[in-house]
Amino acid sequence: MLRCGCGAPQPMMLLSLSLNSSPLHPPRKLAAPTPPSAVGLKPIVVSGNPPTFVSAPGHRIVAVGDLHGDLAQARRALEMAGVLGSDGQDLWTGGETVLIQLGDILDRGEDEIAILSLLHSLDIQAKARGGAVFQVNGNHETMNIEGDFRYVDAGAFDECLDFLEYLNYCEYDWEKAFVSWAGMSDRLKDEKMSQNYWGPWNLVKRQQGVIARSTLLRPGGPLACELARHPVILKVDDWVFCHGGLLPRHVAHGIERLNMEVSSWMRGLGEGDGSPKIPFMATRGYDSVVWNRLYSRDISDLDEYQINQIQSILQQTLQAVGAKAMVVGHTPQTTGVNCKYNCSIWRVDVGMSSGVLNAQPEVLEIRDDKARVIKSKWDSFHELQTADYT
Repeated sequence: MLRCGCGAPQPMMLLSLSLNSSPLHPPRKLAAPTPPSAVGLKPIVVSGNPPTFVSAPGHRIVAVGDLHGDLAQARRALEMAGVLGSDGQDLWTGGETVLIQLGDILDRGEDEIAILSLLHSLDIQAKARGGAVFQVNGNHETMNIEGDFRYVDAGAFDECLDFLEYLNYCEYDWEKAFVSWAGMSDRLKDEKMSQNYWGPWNLVKRQQGVIARSTLLRPGGPLACELARHPVILKVDDWVFCHGGLLPRHVAHGIERLNMEVSSWMRGLGEGDGSPKIPFMATRGYDSVVWNRLYSRDISDLDEYQINQIQSILQQTLQAVGAKAMVVGHTPQTTGVNCKYNCSIWRVDVGMSSGVLNAQPEVLEIRDDKARVIKSKWDSFHELQTADYT
C-alpha cells in the first residue's frame, strides 16, 4: 500500500522496469542545518492551508519563472538567485531569503519530479535557516492532474517509472524518497548512460509510463497530493504571485478560498457524489488564474484604449487584494524578465527550459520593496549583471 501526501492509503500497480538490473543507492542525507541567527530578521509567518498570506518583512525575495522539466537550467537559475550552492551538493545558500517559483515545473522536459524534489529539499533547509521556499501551481500542473498528458516529454514518463521503483526501494516512505530523488535521479542517469540504456521507446514502455504517471498525478495520487500543498495564489507582504494573472473576480471569490478549492480537488476530495470538482475559476478557461495572459501581452500589439483598460483592471485587482504589484509567469518573455504598467506587473517567464526557448535564466529579486533583475552577462553564467527598478 502506498500512503500518499493526503494521508489516505492508495493501492499501487508495481511495474517491472529494466532499472532492476541497476543497483540503487540509499538516499543522500542532507547536511546538518545551522540554526537561524539570533539577531536575524523577524520570523516568516504563513497563513492559510495551502499557504496564502506570508509576512516576511525585511526578507530578500527572489522569484523564478517556469522551469518545464529542465533540472540543469533550474539549478542555474537558483544559483543565480543566490539560494543554491554551485558545488553540486544541492545545498541552500540563501540564508533568510524567500524563494518563490511561479509554476509550470511539469511538461516539456524530463526531470519534473527531480525539480520538485530539489525545491522540497531546499525548503526544508531554508526553514532551518530562517528562509522559505514557496511554489505556486501553474496550468501544466493542473492539466496533468486532469489527465492531460499532451505536453509530457518521453523522458518524463521514464522518470515516473523510475521514481515508482525508487519509492518501492524506499519501502513507500514518501518523504524519504521524494526529498532525495533529485540526487538519485542524477546518479541513475549516469548509470543508464554508461549501460547504453536509452533505446527505441516502444509502445509497451509508453503504456507503462502513462500508467505510472496516472498513478502519481490523478486526483488523490501521491504526487498530486504533494502539489496540493502549494497555492495558485500567494501574497507575500505587498506583492502577489500567481502563474497566469489575478482578476478582480478572483479576489472577490476569495484567494484563500480558491487555494483551498484547488487543493481539495488535487487531493481527490469530493463533494456529495464523491467525485472531486474541478475548480473552474482557478484552472479552466482563458481568464482563470493559471491561464490568464491579459497582463503578459506585448503592448506593442495594443492600442491606447486597450492599454488603459488593462491597466485599470490591474489596478482594481491590486487594490482589492491589497498589493502594490503582481508577479506572473506563464507567457515566455523574449526580452527577458520585465515590468509593465508602471511596474505594477512583473513577467518572469523567460522560457529557460530546453523544451521551450532554452533561454538564459533570469530571476527577479525584491529587496526593501524594490525590484531588480538578475541575469547572466555576455552569456556567461559566472558574470552576473542586474537591472534596477524603483
